[in-house]
Amino acid sequence: MSENDGDDLGLTGVTAGQVRRTSKLAIVGAGAVGSTMAYAALMRGAARSVALYDINKAKVEAEALDLGHGIQFMPMAEVVGSDDIAVCTGADVVVVTAGAKQKPGQSRIDLAEATISLVGKILPPLVEVAPDAVYIMVTNPVDIVTYAALQQSGLPPTQMFGSGTVLDSSRLRYLIAKQTGVAVQNVHAYVAGEHGDTELPLWSSATIGAVPLLEWNGINGRGPLTSEVRDGIAREVVESAYRIIEGKGATNYAVALAGSRIIEAVIKDEQRILPVSSLLDGYHGIRDVCLSVPALVGRDGVGERLEVPMSADELAGLRRSAETLRAVARRFGF
Repeated sequence: MSENDGDDLGLTGVTAGQVRRTSKLAIVGAGAVGSTMAYAALMRGAARSVALYDINKAKVEAEALDLGHGIQFMPMAEVVGSDDIAVCTGADVVVVTAGAKQKPGQSRIDLAEATISLVGKILPPLVEVAPDAVYIMVTNPVDIVTYAALQQSGLPPTQMFGSGTVLDSSRLRYLIAKQTGVAVQNVHAYVAGEHGDTELPLWSSATIGAVPLLEWNGINGRGPLTSEVRDGIAREVVESAYRIIEGKGATNYAVALAGSRIIEAVIKDEQRILPVSSLLDGYHGIRDVCLSVPALVGRDGVGERLEVPMSADELAGLRRSAETLRAVARRFGF
């Protein structure tokens, strides 16, 4: 067995007569985000079997067929698509992308009511066919949807979490890299809080290389990251999704890549630190709300949350974000 086979199958020392178990990813929703996430996961070799589920039979079968035709150019995998929820049976990871589509000018919170209702109908049959899967909610508004889904499903809070600010953190790192002229891979910074308007960059713990971001003096004629520059970057992180939606109708590439990275962390049990949206219970005094903070992600789902050092302003901002989300959850009866 090759090293790649071991990663894909999640097994070592398989003997004759044993059934070799392949890693299985199920994606609920074959729209722009779901189908692109399937593509990204396949290209990265994140799972050996990918199942797409959607109520639109023609659409989901066509997406699976189109993806299947390109398998020879990817790490080996199987792709199936169906309008029968049984296609998700036995999945290791279930990613929920189905939901109401965000329109230009519409906030993520405006989407909440219709999406919560939809997710509430989808979850019980999903949990029935894939009770042991780790569930990753991607549908917006992801924090409220994740909180509602935990109540609706009865799953433990380690087993279900949202994609949170993994994408926002990627946008932040991209903009910092662009401003400073260094590779994005050398920028380490997180966005915390709501995946939305009240999110906040954690500037005080961010680094460029090994240099604390707040001590960065600039290189190659580029100046330091002043408070004015940081404010502009933070604003662009929040507003970039609205710009993309206005221009092309949906965000799909970056969110699919972010999602596939989370999927890999689970299937390969990486214990990777990612700012996913999970149910907090005493994090810096915050509880009973789903929002994003850096956390360990592995085979069992979301684990320990890292108590990242924060400035007084950052901690106050995180608490404001939590209160905003709690108020919205109450509005929808959760």
